Amino acid sequence: MTDLTPVRRALISVSDKTGLVDLAKELAGMGIQLLSTGGSAGLLRDAGLDVTDVADVTGFPEMMDGRVKTLHPKVHGGLLALRDNDTHVAAMNEHGIEGIDLLIVNLYPFEETVAKGADYDTCIENIDIGGPAMIRAAAKNHAFVTTIVDVEDYGILVDELKANSGQTSLAFRKRHAQIAYARTGAYDAAVSTWMASAIGEDTPRRRVFAGTLAQSLRYGENPHQTAAFYTDGSVRPGVSTAAQHQGKELSYNNINDTDAAFELVSEFLPANGPACAIIKHANPCGVARGENLRDAYLRAFDCDRTSAFGGIIALNQPLDAATAEEIAQIFTEVVIAPGADAAAREIFAAKKNLRLLTTDALADPRTASLTLRQVAGGLLVQDKDNGRIDMDDLKVVTKRAPSEKEMADLLFAWTVAKHVKSNAIVYAKDGATVGIGAGQMSRVDSSTIAAHKAQRMADELGLGETPAKGSVVASDAFFPFADGLLAAANAGATAVIQPGGSMRDNEVIAAADEAGLAMVLTGMRHFRH
Repeated sequence: MTDLTPVRRALISVSDKTGLVDLAKELAGMGIQLLSTGGSAGLLRDAGLDVTDVADVTGFPEMMDGRVKTLHPKVHGGLLALRDNDTHVAAMNEHGIEGIDLLIVNLYPFEETVAKGADYDTCIENIDIGGPAMIRAAAKNHAFVTTIVDVEDYGILVDELKANSGQTSLAFRKRHAQIAYARTGAYDAAVSTWMASAIGEDTPRRRVFAGTLAQSLRYGENPHQTAAFYTDGSVRPGVSTAAQHQGKELSYNNINDTDAAFELVSEFLPANGPACAIIKHANPCGVARGENLRDAYLRAFDCDRTSAFGGIIALNQPLDAATAEEIAQIFTEVVIAPGADAAAREIFAAKKNLRLLTTDALADPRTASLTLRQVAGGLLVQDKDNGRIDMDDLKVVTKRAPSEKEMADLLFAWTVAKHVKSNAIVYAKDGATVGIGAGQMSRVDSSTIAAHKAQRMADELGLGETPAKGSVVASDAFFPFADGLLAAANAGATAVIQPGGSMRDNEVIAAADEAGLAMVLTGMRHFRH
């Protein structure tokens, strides 16, 4: 196997024509013969380049609306032939096959077609066949053939050829063979995933996921772990599509927590008023509505000032100067919002380590998607938890019904609880959290922790009593026993929202009645592990 291999003949067939003419001029300038197909050949010819049509090489015209043009032995033989194998060389000579040393292909825009909501037949017509076949052939024969599938690698290719007098190194060819196979793998994954959805196959026999490297990270959750951030090509507003205006690169933990924060705050429509969520270790430590964005932030911050230090802040409206001034008073890792005005950006500019991210919109919490979790030997795949309830879904099960004010807080607390790690208990009052218990093995422990945090809030703010008094409580799953509910009652809560469904529901309801609590059942739980 040789190291440096000369490039004498290149086949170009691309859907995305970006940078193509400039690349082809560089190749032609090095004396490389250009073969091409259809629109690519026409574009290069219009640019004054000497191009040979693949149809002239194969002796067959493009046919069947372009479905068949490169599927021919003179193409695939030229890509697959081992140049140092006498039998292969003899077959090439016998059948008039010339070697192809460089393949430049990018594929029909299938992913983009699906993203635009095209109909079934249009999506089918945008499944590339010849392109992946050529890519796989050339990449397999990387001992002799260079394969380029991404526009961003055109400059790297030219540099490689110039550095090696029109040749490419084996290391270069190997690297780009791997990139090529990853591209066809991702393409096939996109097709199979779309088709499973299109035909209503919820649990296909084989499911493939793919991503594109967005960022190599300094490390993972801990410094001894390597990590990277990959995007899946979706356009959902959030950390993967946001613009970063300042600050260091996001870390693994930053990305994870920022996603959690933005998904939570996106539950609150801007039309219904400003809202803020502060996240620490993927759990909310404070969430609030407010008269304005500054007020929403301060109310969220007051819920747990200790945990908010070094946290992630998500806003449901564009960041303004007044809110930025308040946020700048403490150390914050990331702020993400659907926009930020110039005055706010100027204020943050003085905080060099603060990352400011802006999106074009909030994420739609109702959008269907999949969530993945790796386990030893496999993946757990499920629908994203986009379950929602409204007033009509609630069932009052106690003697006392919630007041209008309590009901508003119950719905608010339930929305937050959906984004808290189980077991989750959320105390809320006047449209703000006042105590959150997250991730405990016992629901009563979560209740106790949430009540403790409410008392600490009272101590920090100099309140006369715990804000848990007169609050409402949300539980992400049913109370298996009355003890968790009674812990909330003892803390001063007046109303409870929970899914129901326990074998001891009647005992829990009786305990609520005895304590004078109002309780509503949702019939839906929000486990989050």
